[in-house]
Amino acid sequence: MKRILLILLSALLLVSLFACDKPNEDPAQEPEDPPLLNLDACYTTLLPAAEGPTNFVQFKMQGGATFVVELYPEYAPKTVENFKKLVGEGFYNGLTFHRIYYGFMIQGGDPKGDGTGTLEGGTIYGEFSTNGFPQNTLKHERGVISMARRTAPDSASCQFFIMHDRNSTLDGVYAAFGRVVAGMETVDTIASVPVTTQTYSTEKSKPVEAPVMESVTFVNFVAQ
Repeated sequence: MKRILLILLSALLLVSLFACDKPNEDPAQEPEDPPLLNLDACYTTLLPAAEGPTNFVQFKMQGGATFVVELYPEYAPKTVENFKKLVGEGFYNGLTFHRIYYGFMIQGGDPKGDGTGTLEGGTIYGEFSTNGFPQNTLKHERGVISMARRTAPDSASCQFFIMHDRNSTLDGVYAAFGRVVAGMETVDTIASVPVTTQTYSTEKSKPVEAPVMESVTFVNFVAQ
């Protein structure tokens, strides 16, 4: 029975991967949310991506813990393109998760490490429904990755956040663009680190010792 279930899960995953390789060309057609699969049960082996970017990105934390995010260009193509560019350049290597709110999200990717940093090259269009982009229907469920921004809808550049739990108030307001598909326990560990008050706000979400992303790289999953 267990083997049959794994085969069925693998078949569902292949459908999901095929969809991710072809961005939705009709913005009026809303893509269905990807299935909530425990991909750790379907996949055991990661291989380096030797032939360029993939839709899978591995975060290796200082200390060795890892998690993997699958990117969904059919929901937010420009957001994914920007994120892939930064990953390919090694931009995130050595940066931290500077804002951690247990039960809400973990935020990182700031070159300054304090929440005020951005890219010199400018910002990207906010791919979410309240900004005139109805194609992005991806909900802010546990494990979903989304772009952080300032008040202006088109102000995102490099900072991102990963949901520690569901928060529907962010749906359609921030550009979600992928999901953690392996190693969610690592995100849980990051979300549990001790925090203090932020430098530029009264929010108690500044990690006493900021978790460091040793490397953020493209990988390939290999099925069992």
